[in-house]
Formats: sequence, C-alpha cells, structure tokens
Amino acid sequence: MTRSRARSIRQSVAAAGGAIVLAIVAPCAHAQAAASTATVKASYFAVPDDARPHDVAAMPEPQGIVYYTAQGSGKLGILDPKTSKVEEVPLGPNSAPHGVIVGPDGAAWITDGGQNAIVRVDPKTRAVRVFPLGKDAESANLNTLTFDAKGRIWFTGQNGYYGRLFPETGDMKTWKAPRGPGPYGITTTPKGDVYYASLAGNYIARIDTETGAATVIEPKTKDQGARRVWSDSKGHIWVSYWNTGHVGMYDPATQAWREWKLPGNRPRTYSVWVDSADKVWLTDFVANAIVRFDPVKETFQTFPSDKDGANVRQMLGRPGEAWGAESGNSRLVMIPTP
Repeated sequence: MTRSRARSIRQSVAAAGGAIVLAIVAPCAHAQAAASTATVKASYFAVPDDARPHDVAAMPEPQGIVYYTAQGSGKLGILDPKTSKVEEVPLGPNSAPHGVIVGPDGAAWITDGGQNAIVRVDPKTRAVRVFPLGKDAESANLNTLTFDAKGRIWFTGQNGYYGRLFPETGDMKTWKAPRGPGPYGITTTPKGDVYYASLAGNYIARIDTETGAATVIEPKTKDQGARRVWSDSKGHIWVSYWNTGHVGMYDPATQAWREWKLPGNRPRTYSVWVDSADKVWLTDFVANAIVRFDPVKETFQTFPSDKDGANVRQMLGRPGEAWGAESGNSRLVMIPTP
C-alpha cells in the first residue's frame, strides 16, 4: 500500500487529569422516569497531538496499561494510567492502525489498514510482528479483530472482506463479505461464536468458524448502519446503529430483535461495548458523549465530554473502568463503572 493511501486512511479519522462530567439519566420509550441525575468523575489522559487515537484496549488487571492505536502517526500507544506516562511503538512503513485488542498471550493485536496486515506487539520486548494479508485482499481497509474459542483471530475489512489468522503458523485466509463493502465491528460470544457488523451492508452476520461461511442476519430497522457489535455474558449481540441512532440487541436463541433509540436530537451511535455487569456502553457523535444503557431498567445515562469534537469511535474496558479514545482531542477517557 502506498504512503498516500496510508495517509488518506489516517486523515479519514478527520491534558491529563480528572474532570467532573454530568451524567444525565434519561428513560427510553418503555422505561419509567429516572429518579435523579448524578455526577461522575471522568479521567482524561493526553496523548501526542499527532496520534489521533482510534481504538483502545485495557489490560485486565486493575490500573494496568492501556493500549491505543495512534492512527495519525502509525504507532501503538501504551498508557500507564498510574503515572499518565505514554510510550509509542512504531508499527512499520505506511502504518495506519485501526483496531486493537489484548490477546490471550497478553500481547496487543492490531488491525493495520496502512500495512494491510494484522500486527502483534510483544508486551515485554515491544517487538513488532507483521502478518500481511494475501493478494486476494490487497486493499481490505482493515477495521477490527477478535479471538475465537480456539485462539484463532477473526477480522474485518471495510472494503468487503472478513478473514481468519492462525497466530502460531501465520496461516491467513480471507473471504469476500456478503453485499460487498461494509464489514466493521466484530465480537466473540462466551460460547465462541463470532459475529460481525456491516456498516454499508446494514446487517450483522454469524461466521461459521470452521468453514468461514457468513450467515446474514437482518436487524428490524432497515438501513440502520450497523457499525459495531459486542456480546454480553448471555450471548446476546448488541449492535450500534450509526445511521438511525439506535442500539439493537439480537438474541441468537430466539432469533428475536429489540431496539432502543438513544436520547437527544438525531443521535448517531458509533461504538458499543458491554461491561462485566452487562451494562451497555455506547458513543453518540451528535451529543459529543459516552452513553451508558441499563438493559434491565431500560434507561440511558449520558456522559458529555468537557471538550467539543471528542469523537469517541470505540470503547473497551475492564472491571470498574470504561475506556474510550477521543480521536478529535488526542486523549483517552476513563469513566468508573458501578
């Protein structure tokens, strides 16, 4: 991939310390009115101005390091939240990293659209290993990745691909997605099933992890712009609807859907992540806010950023902490979870 192509991917993304964030509680259409509002102390962590952080991944231990993809500079960022110290690891020529997760080996695993490769960064040595995609998917525009129950990596490419990597051998295989361009978020359920969302295709799909076949599942709302997906502890698939501002939930056991509209005027739901208590964390670009949804009470709690243009594109966390990357402000944000 050319340097100009990597730059275009980076450009498409368009002060450490705490701040008090107003948490506005709003009922959805079927919920009882919320009793009160509350304040929550959010912590912000500055990263280099040229980083334009896209995705984050926190190590599971309390106060452990937090990885982020510095899409603007082609690096993996490593934040120590105890000290606010930031280290960055260059990933290679033309790098434009998008997604990052912590693998079973404790390493950071990254989708790198600029290098058209899956990248691993060793947690101790910081050694970088690059797994390029084959010629059958030369411009995949890689987005996100997940591990299945057998330790295989599954990933998406927004230009119409999804794929699988065996980390031990480097064996790589890609498939063309149904309906072409669109594959974006991806998740693994507790049972090991893998689902992805297609933003342009307006669907989610279940991948047969043995054959690679993808089965399309249609949400109730048409042209919703299913962007990211995450599984809860029961295997329900939660989906962020970018075009319509909903959060959807698909139950594979019953094949039934439920959908809730985010509060506010014309919301646009970008990311979705489900915490260990099965609370659903979302981001709304129009509200410039992180949004928490309680599926039991069917209420939303909104956490506006203290700066305009936060553009939090993904969330991930660990027990007690919800993390996001403010790509528009070059900083990370952490909100304590109940």
